[in-house]
Amino acid sequence: MEEKEKNVSKNFIETIIDRDLEEGTYDRPVLTRFPPEPNGYLHIGHAKSICLNFSIGAEYNGSTNLRFDDTNPTKESSEFVRSIEEDVRWLGFEWASECFASDYFEKMYECAELLIRKGKAFVCELTPEQMKEYRGTLTEPGKESPYRDRDPEENLRLFHEMRDGKYPDGSMCLRAKIDMSSPNINMRDPVIYRISHEAHHRSGDRWCVYPMYDFAHPLEDAIEGVTHSICTMEFEDHRPLYDWVLRETEWPNPPKQIEFARLNITNTVMSKRYLKKLIDEGAAESWDDPRMPTISGLRRRGYTPEAIRRFCSDIGVAKANSVVSIAQLESCIRDDLQLKVESRNVVLDPLKVVITNYPEGQTEECEMENNRNVEAMGSRMVPFSRELYVEREDFMEVPVKKYFRLFPGNEVRFKGAYFITCNEVIKDADGNVTELRCTYDPETRSGSGFNGRKVKGTIHWVDAATAVPVTVRDFDYLKIVDEETGEEVMNPHTLTIRHAMAEPSILDSEPGSQYQFFRNGYYIEDTKLSTPEHKVFNQTVSLKSSWKPKK
Repeated sequence: MEEKEKNVSKNFIETIIDRDLEEGTYDRPVLTRFPPEPNGYLHIGHAKSICLNFSIGAEYNGSTNLRFDDTNPTKESSEFVRSIEEDVRWLGFEWASECFASDYFEKMYECAELLIRKGKAFVCELTPEQMKEYRGTLTEPGKESPYRDRDPEENLRLFHEMRDGKYPDGSMCLRAKIDMSSPNINMRDPVIYRISHEAHHRSGDRWCVYPMYDFAHPLEDAIEGVTHSICTMEFEDHRPLYDWVLRETEWPNPPKQIEFARLNITNTVMSKRYLKKLIDEGAAESWDDPRMPTISGLRRRGYTPEAIRRFCSDIGVAKANSVVSIAQLESCIRDDLQLKVESRNVVLDPLKVVITNYPEGQTEECEMENNRNVEAMGSRMVPFSRELYVEREDFMEVPVKKYFRLFPGNEVRFKGAYFITCNEVIKDADGNVTELRCTYDPETRSGSGFNGRKVKGTIHWVDAATAVPVTVRDFDYLKIVDEETGEEVMNPHTLTIRHAMAEPSILDSEPGSQYQFFRNGYYIEDTKLSTPEHKVFNQTVSLKSSWKPKK
């Protein structure tokens, strides 16, 4: 990258790191970390943090750790650990060290003991309800706990007994002793340890006291030697506590917390808790449901790591929260796939066409390019005969203005084949169109120059005799805008299942194979539901884009 390009791309985080390097703030290389809690699958919002932390580490010839912040045993599992590892690797990143907060439980406990001995922490027996009452409000100071001035030795004894399992959940906790009148509520004697008699996914029953996130997080960073702890803006008000913990536990050359705006995307649920609720209530099949904004869901839907990395790069890094249009993400995947995947003819809503002047029993092969944008991808041969299927939406009995597809008396081009004229419409007893009877012009075969003739409409088709039935799953957004209130609400119609007909080459497809279904969109063969006997395809994205880049 040229120096000029580097200067243009600098964001405020890089500016801070540049200054730290110039001033010699750290005696070690730049080290960042991606620290998810293993209580669910990662979503597209996490992808921004992954890309940012790993790119910063690489940019400064440093490194990035993958750290599991597993301090809450009630919600965490090894399944989530494995899924996170897979997602980070799939996005194209490799961590310097894989770390677990649970590996540091003993050191964290020692740090808590240090605070107690210094008179900076105390064991509190207020109930959660009482603690909330004592905390105060944004405009009124809090009230000190009656247990705040216990002797350090008494606090140490009680804290050791907490660890030994002598007390039930919720009966007492360890709190930092800071300032109950602080305007920052996070500094009003926050809880730093709680009792939880719950088996941990790694340490089992060894511990029954666990550190709170605001206490554990800075210590984890310090233990690993992190230089820049990059997190989202909701932790900005927690930074004074982050710094307090490191200062009072006497860490030399401590890490620096830097906050950036989290990713919000239109029509998208960005909460692991809410995504889990969708699964629990049956609104989604699983964490990797292609409708889910999880990284595994996007992967199953056909999104590529290149497209997601580009999206994260394009939206940039800022301090101010904003909402990004999902159309921008969709634009990135279209741009990525258009030069990568082959095209196939698939008719999503089949309507039979009979070419009455085509010889019965005859079949010929029509040549189709695999990708009209990439000549090197070559071509394939597709069978053509007397009976075909076209898209139902490519016919209109009474056409609207500027409708150039099939209607009685009109001629269109069947891509790769011939000019076809619609002559007769066949309907059932209820008046539904069941068949179109057409004629073809044998002098207009594709590649012939069309005998000097032109038509305005070109449509795709599949041969009825050799067509392969496939299931196609089209998706809509999880959230839509209510027309009456203007608010985003959950979309009850997120999945449409179509029984489509595909050209026979689709039988060579394998789970995970991606295609452009000509004129319809990009699709991927599902990795869970598809079988050799019956193919199932998920819609990745439609062909039409509504997003325009800023000039």
